[in-house]
Amino acid sequence: MFQFAALGSPPTLLLGLIALLAVILVGRLVLRVAWKLVLLAAVAVAVLWVLGAVGISVL
Repeated sequence: MFQFAALGSPPTLLLGLIALLAVILVGRLVLRVAWKLVLLAAVAVAVLWVLGAVGISVL
């Protein structure tokens, strides 16, 4: 027989799992935005590097 005494009451466990779900969902959204920002920054640096290599000074 499983006992919840060591883990807490079932409503507490449910609230903990819901909080974990919220953190994971928010984290996924933040990582989606961060991934796009890093990709955009990498493209911008590559373009500036190529322009600098061919002699065009942008900055």
